[in-house]
Order: sequence, then C-alpha cells, then structure tokens
Amino acid sequence: MSRSAPTPDFFIAKLEPSGQQCDAWADQTLLHSLEAGSLNWPSSCRNGTCRTCMGKLRSGSVHYKIEWPGLTTEEMEEGYVLPCCAYPQSDVVLEDPAA
Repeated sequence: MSRSAPTPDFFIAKLEPSGQQCDAWADQTLLHSLEAGSLNWPSSCRNGTCRTCMGKLRSGSVHYKIEWPGLTTEEMEEGYVLPCCAYPQSDVVLEDPAA
C-alpha cells in the first residue's frame, strides 16, 4: 500500500518585483498570511466585495471557499485574485501592488 505525500501546512508567497516573501498558510487567506508576514497589501472589506485587495497572480494557484469571490470571469482568466478570500494551493508569486 503506497501513501501519498501529506499536503504541506504552508507555502511561500512572494511579491515581485520587490522579492519580499512570507509563509502562506494553507488554512488562512493570502491576505492574512501577507499581513502576518509584515508585507504591505491594500485591503478593506475582507470578504471579496470591495476588490481593494485585488492583485495579479503571476504563478501558483489558489482556491476560494466562497461560491463567487467578486471577480469577473475575464479577471480570473487574466490571473487576478482577491487575497482576502483566496487560499494558497501552492507557492504563489503576486505582482507587488507598490510596484
């Protein structure tokens, strides 16, 4: 009987081009992890409706626990995410909002 590797408890979230990074916990939103890692990211509502935190995901993957996270289909296809309600599924690279 073979065992699959356990899912990691955390990944790495990196901002480009600044190169800043922090742990991105699988059971916490990206915004929570960014703030816990002392990375500056804009936010307001924290539930996906105001879109203040919207950012571009350059690489990696996320999932949402809510049915519709407040992004258009086109925005999702272009790689935009809402860190306030997005959970990492891998290491992620986000476009630094300060860049």
